[in-house]
Amino acid sequence: MPEYISREVRFSSIADHFDADQRDLVSRWKAVGQWFVERGGVGLDPYQKVVTGPVGPNVEGLLRDGTPIAGVNFASQDYLSLACHPAIVHAANQAIERFGVHSAGSAALMGNTSLSVGLEARVASHLGYKFCTLFPIGWAAGYGVIKTLVRETDHVVIDILAHACLQEGARAATANVSRFAHLSTAAVEKRLKRIRENDPRAGILVVTETLFSMDSDTPDIAALQALCRDYGATLLVDCAHDLGALGERGRGILQAQDMVGKVDILMGSFSKTFASPGGFVACNEESLKFAVRSSCGPSTFTNAMTPIQAAVIDAALSIIDSPEGDERRARLMSNAVLLRDRLAAEDFLVLGQPSALVPVILGNASVSRLMTRYAAEDGGIVNLVEYPAVARNACRWRMQVMADHAASHIDSMVEIAVSARKRALAHEEALAAFDDARAYGLAEPALS
Repeated sequence: MPEYISREVRFSSIADHFDADQRDLVSRWKAVGQWFVERGGVGLDPYQKVVTGPVGPNVEGLLRDGTPIAGVNFASQDYLSLACHPAIVHAANQAIERFGVHSAGSAALMGNTSLSVGLEARVASHLGYKFCTLFPIGWAAGYGVIKTLVRETDHVVIDILAHACLQEGARAATANVSRFAHLSTAAVEKRLKRIRENDPRAGILVVTETLFSMDSDTPDIAALQALCRDYGATLLVDCAHDLGALGERGRGILQAQDMVGKVDILMGSFSKTFASPGGFVACNEESLKFAVRSSCGPSTFTNAMTPIQAAVIDAALSIIDSPEGDERRARLMSNAVLLRDRLAAEDFLVLGQPSALVPVILGNASVSRLMTRYAAEDGGIVNLVEYPAVARNACRWRMQVMADHAASHIDSMVEIAVSARKRALAHEEALAAFDDARAYGLAEPALS
């Protein structure tokens, strides 16, 4: 018999519990913390999971409260399955033996190593640019480059679904932020025209991504770059989720759209495909490299990328830009297509185009949280995305595929998803009837 779970735990969001009226800043979050504890107590808090072994197609770990989980893994960003690759592990060990484990300084001072400097040149060449600047994490690259480029009087025109680091960088840089409808080139042109008519001398930064992780879709990057040329704007593109994982030599959507090296500024994260945290900004102007080193808080005032990171990313790039990389990308795409097809055959709504990201719409928060709980109980490890990251009734699993997944892993995950949906819908139906009875003063039905 399924247990009773309150509507508040099933449906509410962080915003419903955050107490902005509290004078004490920490106390504002007290109710949010209690709400997460209550969610965890009934198995509806799938966040802050912990792995207890290597990341792979199967994984073992713990939920936040220590409950063990194990099963097929569609929740890790290791698209080409390089996290445990012997060549990557060997490169990390060699870097430790030669350089130790710490950069011990800012890149603006003496935190760089010969490994990171060499990697900057190699990444720039691979992406068709003259210059590349590394960051210790991808978030810092996205946030930092916008804050470095944009002044208070400038404008940012940004896709409404662009990554949080880009949105927060824009808001921190200027109040003149225009969020345009997702993938709408027409909306960008409309905003550029209005800005130029009212403010002909202002700087304008247009921001988008090559592959959006929540919907697995892409913009027309060539058209956006052409608009930027026409209106005297600068285009910044984030290639975090396709770099290395898609396209010839792993150059992703830019390769498919014949835009390699042609975007004004390219930034990205290594953490999805290159087996390491880290980020970069690439362009053809050396002045931006000096600006990032000297006037970008997330670069100037933090420690540089560690020698371990640089060695791992460099070794990953060697695999990505090789026949083995081609083979791994082919397996990744085959797995993504198979998972999408198998889910669609079971009447799941799958968004976007084939990539390492397979967004599966589940519906409202209650059903989605219940489905994620039942999936984990049955050995399906997935990540739930809910409001405010997505619309309230568009909660989804953002399933992440790896090259080393086999057809058997995909078959198991789809079977688990079908079972989880059936159990969640039945549980939600019983809970709704129970809530209705309480609301109207009727006899409470049994939860069965």
